[in-house]
Amino acid sequence: MTAQPTPKGTPKGAWKITFLLFLFMLVNFADKIVVGLAGAPIMDELKLSPEQFGFLGSSFFFLFSISAIVVGFIVNRIDTRWVLLAMAVIWSVAQFPMVGTVGFTTLVICRIILGAGEGPAFAVAAHAVYKWFPDEKRTLPTAILSQGSAFGVILAVPALNWIIVNHSWHYAFGALGVVGLMWVAAWLVMGKEGPLVQTVAMAAADPHVPYFQLLTSRTFIGCCAATFGAYWALSLGLTWFTPFIVKGLGFSQKDAGWVSVLPWVFGATIVLLTGWISQVMLTRGYTTRGARGVLGSVPLIVGGLILAVLPYVNGAGWQIAFLVVGSGLCGSIYVVCPPMLGEFTPVQQRGAVLAIYGAIYTLAGMIAPFVMGAVIQNAAVPLDGYMTGFTINAVIMAASGLLGLLLLWPNSERKRLIAQVAAQPKFA
Repeated sequence: MTAQPTPKGTPKGAWKITFLLFLFMLVNFADKIVVGLAGAPIMDELKLSPEQFGFLGSSFFFLFSISAIVVGFIVNRIDTRWVLLAMAVIWSVAQFPMVGTVGFTTLVICRIILGAGEGPAFAVAAHAVYKWFPDEKRTLPTAILSQGSAFGVILAVPALNWIIVNHSWHYAFGALGVVGLMWVAAWLVMGKEGPLVQTVAMAAADPHVPYFQLLTSRTFIGCCAATFGAYWALSLGLTWFTPFIVKGLGFSQKDAGWVSVLPWVFGATIVLLTGWISQVMLTRGYTTRGARGVLGSVPLIVGGLILAVLPYVNGAGWQIAFLVVGSGLCGSIYVVCPPMLGEFTPVQQRGAVLAIYGAIYTLAGMIAPFVMGAVIQNAAVPLDGYMTGFTINAVIMAASGLLGLLLLWPNSERKRLIAQVAAQPKFA
């Protein structure tokens, strides 16, 4: 048997697994973006109203939260290696029906199935990668994991848009199915379970905390509230950014493909920068309240304020710039919340808590695209509807950032929760 790594050590192979899970998240977000990227031709071919297209965007999230919670409890008992494999197979298979002629109903059903398969993705991937890194080294791997989303869009958008422009939006879905199966094959060969799992001795020192106390802790509530606002912006970007560029600002589908990459390039920079700054702050003795809580919340507030100015900016270039910067700043919160939750959650409960957290904040994805579609449909002109929708986004982002600033105190959460458990009466 190999020796158990020390708590401070990083096991051999940790970065290889991190890279594979980065690719896992890359495929995940490429799957998400394709409907928004092909929004204009889908609406034209299927004769969809803005409200119907908004419903299509929201349908992805109908089972997203439920599956996230269910799978979160499953990974407390089953190796994440096999759960990740099953999820990727579901993603791939759900793409292939769109290669042929489909109606609105079939498209919605396939997106619901895809959402069910992708709902637990980040929580399970984070839980898996945390089995390879001790707590003080988790922020950077979490940032890299988060960047799978940005790079999934940055790399996929030009390729998928080329397929859409030169062939058909149907084939873009098929291409994603093939890529998903390629990841499945790679994971079968190289995927492993991390060795930093709970031992008997660790379990004795890490008592079970009732889920009610974990889920009503101020830091858990703060993480859900802050990330809800960030995900509102993200889900609008996934569904409505490219249609806004084409139908709101008048760009061609070809040009819109390149413009659609910009928010994700900026967001990737913000996420990696946040991960690096957080890690440096921790090594210099800052509390996780500052190095994670404050660092993740303040950009949300600033981003919301920038988006609030968007309707008063003239010129397509400036409008795109304000939208890119305002929505891109929200990426900081994705880097810091999973490590904060990992600080005070017992290892044997971490998978479920991360999944429930994901299930709650991704409810924004079920609401935001439909709200935007309804606002656009009821506006006098589409551009006015888009601006109203982005203003709603601005208010939600700023409010969520303020809640995060007030509630995120991970450095004291664990001590308080364990004290509550110790103070509870014991019954024979």
